[in-house]
Amino acid sequence: MSKELVIALAGNPNCGKTSLFNELTGSKQHVGNWAGVTVEKKEGKLKFQGRTIKVVDLPGTYSLGAYSEDEVVARDFILKENPDVVINVVDATNIDRNLYLTMQLLETGAKVVLALNMMDATESKGIKINIPKLETVIGISAIPTVATKGKGIKELIAEAVKVGDSTNKKEYKIDYGSEVEGGIKQIEKAMEECGVTLEYPSDWTAIKLLENDEYIKNYIEAKENGKKIDAEIQKSVEEITASVGYDVDAYIIDKRYENIDKIVKQSIQKAQIQNIETASDKIDKVITNRWLGIPIFAIIMFLMYQISITFGNGFLGGFVDEGFGALGTLVGDGLTNIGAPDLLNSFIVDGLIGGIGSVLVFLPLIFTMYFLIAILEDSGYMARAAYVMDKLMSSLGLHGKTAVSLVIGSGCNVAGIMSTRTLESRKDRMIAILINPFVSCPARLTVYGVFVAAFFANTKLGIINAGGFIIFLLYVLGIVVAVLAGKFFSDKVFKGENSYFVMELPPYRIPTPKGVLIHMWEKSSVFLKKMGTVILGVVIIVWILSNLPAGVEPGTKDSVLGMIGSVIAPIFKPAGFGDWQSGVALITGFAAKEAVVGTLGTVYGVGGEGVHLINAIHNTFTPLSALSFMIMTLLYVPCVATIGAVKKETNSTKWAVAVVIYTCIIGWVFATVFYQVGYLLGFR
Repeated sequence: MSKELVIALAGNPNCGKTSLFNELTGSKQHVGNWAGVTVEKKEGKLKFQGRTIKVVDLPGTYSLGAYSEDEVVARDFILKENPDVVINVVDATNIDRNLYLTMQLLETGAKVVLALNMMDATESKGIKINIPKLETVIGISAIPTVATKGKGIKELIAEAVKVGDSTNKKEYKIDYGSEVEGGIKQIEKAMEECGVTLEYPSDWTAIKLLENDEYIKNYIEAKENGKKIDAEIQKSVEEITASVGYDVDAYIIDKRYENIDKIVKQSIQKAQIQNIETASDKIDKVITNRWLGIPIFAIIMFLMYQISITFGNGFLGGFVDEGFGALGTLVGDGLTNIGAPDLLNSFIVDGLIGGIGSVLVFLPLIFTMYFLIAILEDSGYMARAAYVMDKLMSSLGLHGKTAVSLVIGSGCNVAGIMSTRTLESRKDRMIAILINPFVSCPARLTVYGVFVAAFFANTKLGIINAGGFIIFLLYVLGIVVAVLAGKFFSDKVFKGENSYFVMELPPYRIPTPKGVLIHMWEKSSVFLKKMGTVILGVVIIVWILSNLPAGVEPGTKDSVLGMIGSVIAPIFKPAGFGDWQSGVALITGFAAKEAVVGTLGTVYGVGGEGVHLINAIHNTFTPLSALSFMIMTLLYVPCVATIGAVKKETNSTKWAVAVVIYTCIIGWVFATVFYQVGYLLGFR
């Protein structure tokens, strides 16, 4: 067959699904969002025996319920899009729990192939899986894999293609007992009699209705005669509850686990190993220790910023800086030699090369930061960071998963806000969304980088780089302000009880170079896309405004740009940077924080060489006002993409506007207080 085969990857969080996806697709990936929701959508392509195969990485989920967007997206893709085959990635070391999702996948009627991942770790845990027996009991193929080492991948794809092409569709039925089975038939009959047209299998829909699945209930109620069907559902639920003695949804879950228990007993042997600690257990005794956890987290973050500034900004950034300086000179001389108008020369050299070059100088800093974050994520540490932060959050009355969104937000505020969809309580979700913009993201690093280079690049605190230490303190300040704001929202704005925090800690793994580089590129490519769109647009607008009205000296106070900056400059004078250039740069920062640097590069007319911008900043600011400006950059309104994410996640323009207002006020207050106190203490 030559048609494109569509394979969906489904599995629990931390089962190695992402590693398998990266191994299958490599660099041929596309990341976006699913239509209508903010859940990340990852697709990739691979060639196998001359055929093109599309691989869709579904969100990691423990079930196909409707408690989060992740679950709804995963099940809707399987049920509505009908992929040719679903590869269910299972953590072979924890197969009992992972098989719960397998049962639900099989109930949808999808063609499923089981990928028994992490098989290399089963032996050390005394687990023996009789794969032929497992295949017989479940009725599907099971392929042993070690995704991080590329083992079993070819066999898995070959089996997936075989199953996907097959016209045979095996049905797997769980025996829920006569009471539930009778209820399923009654509901199916009611839907048929009412003429209800379904996008989902009727028996699966009936089970979900008995489980009190809110998403499916609303779906049925919206149909014609939906109320009549609802009455039949209630009747069935009451009859089953009276017969089994407890809630129907809990009874159905129990029956699934009874079925899993039978499968495990028939096909899996577990050695009776008592008090044997794994390497992960031993490391976690230190990493997640109640006293050491947060200090270790702080040290790791501190080292990450030290390396980013010293190596990424200082060493690698120097080469990029020299390259853009040479490019600006080369292009400028070339334009002069061919007699190009001064205005065109200024636009290309000062506007485009100067503005864009001022930002791209910090590209190595961004790449280094994301490289280190990818290592922490792939090693399994980031899950521990969230767990450690949970204790702090809980002590302040905040939900533990808020910590997860803040940790993710340190990579990108938009991603941090998107991650709040896993919070079930509206109160917890709203708080996590509204405080995430305070967390320092790598986009702000471009601003920190140029100011640190201007004043603190060669300053040492013993063996510690002062610049890296300052950026670490800014990160800490962002977390502190976020937590305090969360406490305020929890006590004064939103009411309701906090829900429990449950999180699985994956085993520690050695990150693979391929996986780390793919993760680094995924995140860094967003920065490059902004360079070619938002930041380029801002730079062009800034250059045009700096050259209007006609005849004015470009980039002066008399230009339109200078006039705009002069109007808002007095607002920031108490914070120590009351010049019009700073005011304009902060305005363009609304679009993207990287645009702050690009704007400064343009208004100072420094061409493409970053050292010229650094010198201009050194001559305009003081160390105290530079720190104040960085605090303002940290806390005031995040980029327009983040505001868009707030609007979409809260479904409210009001809250999006509120975020703009209160972040600007808080940023101004903190920057002003810092500068004024520093000034009074003699740091002038």
